[in-house]
Amino acid sequence: MKMNRRTAITAMISATALPMLGAGRAFGQETIPLTISSSHPLTIAWVAPLKTIIVDKSNAMLEERGSNYRIEWTEAFGGTLYNFNDTLEAVTTQLTDMGWIGSLFEPATLPLQNIMYSTPFATQTVAQAINTMNKLNATQPAMKEEWSRQNISFFGSCVSDGYSLFTKKPINSLADLEGMKILGGASLAPWVEPLGASVVATAIPNMYSQTQTGVGDGVMLIATGAYPLKLHEVAPYVTRVDTGPLTFGGFGINTDTYNSLPEDVQQVLAELGAEYSTENARLIVDLEKRVFTAFADEGANVADMPLAQKEEWVNRLPDLGKAWVDATSQTGAPAAEIMKIFMATLKEEGATPLRDWSANV
Repeated sequence: MKMNRRTAITAMISATALPMLGAGRAFGQETIPLTISSSHPLTIAWVAPLKTIIVDKSNAMLEERGSNYRIEWTEAFGGTLYNFNDTLEAVTTQLTDMGWIGSLFEPATLPLQNIMYSTPFATQTVAQAINTMNKLNATQPAMKEEWSRQNISFFGSCVSDGYSLFTKKPINSLADLEGMKILGGASLAPWVEPLGASVVATAIPNMYSQTQTGVGDGVMLIATGAYPLKLHEVAPYVTRVDTGPLTFGGFGINTDTYNSLPEDVQQVLAELGAEYSTENARLIVDLEKRVFTAFADEGANVADMPLAQKEEWVNRLPDLGKAWVDATSQTGAPAAEIMKIFMATLKEEGATPLRDWSANV
């Protein structure tokens, strides 16, 4: 018999618990061992709620509801079990029972979850982004199926602030970006290259040194991620582009694990999964305000990109929405339908997209 991590733990607990069965029954409680993990540390806004919401609140909720069950948590944050490339596989294969899953690392496997990378400048608030994606994951069969094919039960999206520019020279107009080398994720190339700049794909930990040594002329990154790196020290011109907050994965539980749990434990985890999203959004809103204040306080030149420049930017982009639909449709997913529902839901949530990415699909 092939023994995975969960089977091994269950066997170990069964072997060691026999002498204690009488005591356990006397107290009327049963302990369920579960592992929760992430590839990133708890200092990250979409990881912290795994601890402060799901771990820290679960047993108190079970006790309040009179449940006979308690969870014995094993916490494996900060990449102690796997790295950022394995967040999906780790939950799918039950290396961990649950955790943060980065859909941005899985464009081929989770294309529907990555729709926001093809719809820049569509949102204005964190709430618009996270509420829209949570609605789609709750109501659209194709979105649910994308997770179920990976043996994952999905409960709450994660969100970040929009992208900003950190450059060595001021950006007074989009023409200032021409010829510049911008460090960032490869997924940003379709956003940047139509402006005459080039994207130098790199990892976040390398951005400071590569800006300092001239590998790049600047960086495009979310502000909440840029501040801990102190990018404003080597790229002191901070332009708050605000491409719009976006979602890129979230909290999921291995479906075999979830189905094996008692109903009351399932209910608690499902409710806390939704609360995970709410807390992540709150942290991002709070943190974004604080980091922009800190940039200015620490000597950076902070400027908001004017709306007219953002409108010029988005209108110079190719039809990213149609390109995403054409590519994603080849996987068999109803991409055109999802794009239309996505844009309509954003507007229902109060967003004013600077471009209708569903116009030509």
